[in-house]
Amino acid sequence: MSNDRDDSLPQANPSKDRRRLLQGIASLPLIGVPAWAAAEQFPTAKVNTTKLAITDTEVTVGQLHSATGTMAISETGSIQAEQLAIDQINAMGGILGRKIKVIKEDGASDWPTFAEKSKKLLVNDRVACVFGCWTSASRKAVLPVFEKENGLLYYPTFYEGLEQSKNVFYTGQEATQQIIWGLDWGAKEKKAKTFFLVGSDYIWPRTSMKIARKHIETVGKLGSVVGEEYYPLGNTNFNSLINKIKVAKPDCIFAAVVGGSNVAFYKQLKAAGITGDKQFLLTLSVTEDEMTGVGGENFAGFYSSMKYFQSLDNDNNKKFVAAFKAKYGAGSVIGDVTQAGYLGPWLWKAAVEKAGSFDVDAVVKASPGIELKTAPEGYVKLDENHHLWSRARIGQGQADATFKVVAESPELIKPDPFPKGYQ
Repeated sequence: MSNDRDDSLPQANPSKDRRRLLQGIASLPLIGVPAWAAAEQFPTAKVNTTKLAITDTEVTVGQLHSATGTMAISETGSIQAEQLAIDQINAMGGILGRKIKVIKEDGASDWPTFAEKSKKLLVNDRVACVFGCWTSASRKAVLPVFEKENGLLYYPTFYEGLEQSKNVFYTGQEATQQIIWGLDWGAKEKKAKTFFLVGSDYIWPRTSMKIARKHIETVGKLGSVVGEEYYPLGNTNFNSLINKIKVAKPDCIFAAVVGGSNVAFYKQLKAAGITGDKQFLLTLSVTEDEMTGVGGENFAGFYSSMKYFQSLDNDNNKKFVAAFKAKYGAGSVIGDVTQAGYLGPWLWKAAVEKAGSFDVDAVVKASPGIELKTAPEGYVKLDENHHLWSRARIGQGQADATFKVVAESPELIKPDPFPKGYQ
């Protein structure tokens, strides 16, 4: 019988060819890696040594925000943005060849509920990480759980600083990037020398105002504080506060009122004749998300200190806004914390792929120095202290409920969660 095989030619070796293909894939970016290849290149036993909820095809994460209660007005955007990022990552093939599955829990604007739900996600569900919280009170409530169970939290909200944990990555700005930079801008550009501080009554506003007072009166020597008031979460009556503001006649109202209370606060300010064309007001807590309830006509002319506004004019942001509106509707809006929430899954993805593992300790070790050149706010990078290098910005509220960016820090600001002189 004739044999057509030419022994002078290299013969196929399926096992060897498969190894070569895997070696080639290993040298390429992980985008679009076939699931079978990822499963062989990154076997579950190798990428999951701590019994997390990970299979050959799926990795489970948690989402923990307030979908109900007074904070839902602020946190809904984070829920949406995190899901958008996860959907986009899954469309690219997932992480290490595994699609992301999400378990959603509702903290219901109640701090003990946040702690209870975080324990469920980490202990019962064994999630690889959690994207969640908004208020500092909720973050403080879950922090002991994450540290005890060695879980991983991506926290999206601007906050007061004075915290650093191995188990938390802070994708919002801390005090030096928002409070101090904003006050300095107000003193320089608006000639503000007297300040009236007002906030909701819990950890973040009180600590933020403590930092603000120190900066105004001692460290920054900007001027003096002529009033300081706090009101319970969900409060809707600000008449006595408005009377005090009228008596004090501050150059600047510096506000950290959160959640649904913002609606009543700004409507009552306008009704009392305190409007943006007559009074300089700088807030740390009104973004496009809150403007849906506050109304542009009630906030027009006032200012917000944030790192992100939906109106930012760059290619990254245009793509992000288009994708967000395509998923959630043309009338949907994007605020500062919404954008910071969007960064969480991408930062986690980058760290997991850099580590070649979903294990929390490996992800934490791989995270410092990670850069996101595609962030809607612009280029950002993770510092060793688990905070982001970001720009600071000031936006002026417009009658159509948008913001006009009127100031921006010339460079990225290095995060400093423990600034000297403010503790």
